[in-house]
Parts: sequence; C-alpha cells; structure tokens
Amino acid sequence: MEKEENKREILFLSDTQAPMWVERLVLRTHQNTKATTTIFNEIVRLKPAVLYWLGDIVSLGYRTTKWRVIDQFLANCTAVGTAVYAIMGNHDVMGRPRKGARNFQQRFPEHSPTGYVKVTDAIAVVMLNSNFSIMSIADLVKQQTWYEQTLKDMDEDPAVKVVIVTCHHAPYSNSKLVGSSKLVQQRFVPAYTRSQKGRLFITGHSHAFERYQFEGKTFLVIGGGGGLRQPLNVSPSRLPDLATEYKPLFHYLSVRREGEGLVLTSYCLKKDFSGFSEGYHFEIPGQEVYAAKPD
Repeated sequence: MEKEENKREILFLSDTQAPMWVERLVLRTHQNTKATTTIFNEIVRLKPAVLYWLGDIVSLGYRTTKWRVIDQFLANCTAVGTAVYAIMGNHDVMGRPRKGARNFQQRFPEHSPTGYVKVTDAIAVVMLNSNFSIMSIADLVKQQTWYEQTLKDMDEDPAVKVVIVTCHHAPYSNSKLVGSSKLVQQRFVPAYTRSQKGRLFITGHSHAFERYQFEGKTFLVIGGGGGLRQPLNVSPSRLPDLATEYKPLFHYLSVRREGEGLVLTSYCLKKDFSGFSEGYHFEIPGQEVYAAKPD
C-alpha cells in the first residue's frame, strides 16, 4: 500500500540555494545548509514518484563547485526511482547567465528554457521560465505562445485531470525583499485563470510559505528549501495571505490528486532538526463554485 501511495505522491521544493555572504549582512542565518541537507535526506527516504524543483537550486549557477551537493542528491534520487524536474531561478543564472544555464541543463536534460510540461497521475505540471530579463524576444514569444496553447490543449485532453502551473518568481508575495512579480501577473496569470483544469499556481523566490486566492484560483509560494528567511509585509497594505499563521523556516510541499481536485500538505522541518511535521493541509476541490465579484 505504501509503495502505491508513493507512486501517486509528487513533491515540490524551491529555493535551496546556500546563503551568500552579502545576504548574511542583512538577514539572519538559521543553519540553512544543514536544513537543505535534511530536506534532501527526507525526500530520498520518502521515494516520491516525482520531485518538481522550482528554481534557485544553487546560489551561483555558473560555479561548478556549488553543484556538488546537488549532484549527490540527484544521484540518490535516481537510485530510489524518483524523477526530478526543475526550472531555473534567478540565482541559477546570476552573474554569468549562459554558463549558469549550461550547468543547469547538464543536471536537468529534459528542461526547456522556454517551458515544458510533465504529467504524473493525470496531473500536468507546466514549468515556465520567469527569468525574463535574460531571455531573447524570440524566446519570450515562443514560451508565451507555447504556454497559452498548452493550457488549451490540456483542457481538451481527457488524460489530464488537473493542471498545475509553476515558475520561479511569485506573481503575489508579501516579501519585503522580492515582492510580487508584475511581469508574471501579466504574462502567466491570465491564461491560468482562464484554464478550466488549472487548479494551482506554485512558485518560490519569496522565502516563505504563502497562500492566496484571486479570481477563484489558488496561488502558493513555497520558498522554504533553505534560503535565508525574508521579512514579510504585515501592514494593512499587505496582500490577503490565507496562511498568515503558518510561517515555518524550512518546508516542502506534497501534492496528491483526488478526482479532479488536489490534496496539499506542507511539511515543515522541526526546530531541533529531528524530523518533519505536517504543518499546513488543505484541499482544492475539482469543481469549485465561487460567488460573483461585486461590481
């Protein structure tokens, strides 16, 4: 039974980059690299069907030495039968974008810098590149066209029950350091909002757990893979985060399909690093009915 359950479970993780010295000047450290290693060990122990990694894998992607721990983790995932798919974050292409992208592609050969999709247990995960500033106009157009067509195709594909959209930069976040990405709001959110099967939009970049609902659609931020904690806006001007009481330092997300809906659980690392506990749990029904928005 446990093996069958693991075949259906997919995990999401983001922002596992080790702290950079300049970040340590303004943000507190909390044994961040140890936390990341502990999360890696837990994932290997769980042997999920798939791990989706939402960027900022390492602090500086162009430095080959930064990938040593990642390479060992990927080898361990292969050994236990866990497939790993990833998208690039800003740290993965920071400084020397081309070399960073090459190092990234070597580790994740199925990755496409203009978007790609993987399907597990009838869940289609659409993985997009939100590093817009280093993309050519041709690649921006290629990705946008592919993305919008893919969501239409998924809506018409009976083999797909649920669609999850992912990129690195969060369209909505209360992080005081990175905030919300207006470009992701403009380029990726509208097609997701229109998608009939689109149930969830997951990102990282903001080092926090945040949950939002706009236009009847769910948005999650899961940047708890080991990066330094970022301060959040708690003023009256903040976005309406539905998870205000759940702000763990380190966490990963488990997702399972139930019919045309999803069951989501965020597991957080215990303060003494002795293990993980179920920190936040909710479900997204397959067919939700929302009240009309007032004029």
